[in-house]
Amino acid sequence: MGTEYHGFQIQPGVPTIEGKILKALRELGAIKNTGKARYSAAGRTDRGVHALGQVIVFDTENPASSMPRALNSKLEHIWAYAWADVDSDFSARRSATEREYRYMLWGKELDVSRVEEASAILLGTHDFRNFIQAEKDRSTFCDIKRVSIQGKGDWIYIDIAANRFLWHMVRKIATALKLIGKGEKDKRWLEKMLDLSLDEKLEPLDAQGLILKDVKYEGIKWNIDAYARDRALEELHELFMKHEIAAKMLQEIENSISWAR
Repeated sequence: MGTEYHGFQIQPGVPTIEGKILKALRELGAIKNTGKARYSAAGRTDRGVHALGQVIVFDTENPASSMPRALNSKLEHIWAYAWADVDSDFSARRSATEREYRYMLWGKELDVSRVEEASAILLGTHDFRNFIQAEKDRSTFCDIKRVSIQGKGDWIYIDIAANRFLWHMVRKIATALKLIGKGEKDKRWLEKMLDLSLDEKLEPLDAQGLILKDVKYEGIKWNIDAYARDRALEELHELFMKHEIAAKMLQEIENSISWAR
């Protein structure tokens, strides 16, 4: 759960997902030195961003101590539920062939058909420099494999898969699609943003609407730890109920204030 941590990547002085995982692995005796263990992670997520498909890899001389159920015993609001044996040259980041994100957009006043029509323009290889937070010495070209737009009640789910993503890229794409859904921008504007004939600054939408859904690799067979998965589901259900109650309370307050007009 991204809301509980200051992003994935380890940072001094604040709790991060990576920091908690590495601390747990050291306490369990699974690794002693991250460099010697050749540790790597599939990607970095910002503060508030959630992840379902995050992958980490490391060498260990004590496999039993690093199984999901053992790791989860040392973690809070972080759950591992599957593992795999990989070759010595495997890298969680470089070996990935595809990543998929979902952005959950409040779409009550948006035209879903406009969003869906515009999203098709994103497919293929483009220079996304208008949709990222620049990172030194990194190419700004990405190949978008799939984009799916689903309207569910008052929400729009934007699913986007690519060979790679850059910092803030999905959240800025979501900003662009929201502007189109509101009728403030159109498809032609999006085309110009992609071919760089326009240079407009976009602010990324809120991080809490974003989830890393999946990271794909060739030839990897995942082993599901059923106990770890089921315990994770129980804890997630408890969190869901807690936040559902809070949402209902806010709705009750909103309704009461509306009656006072």
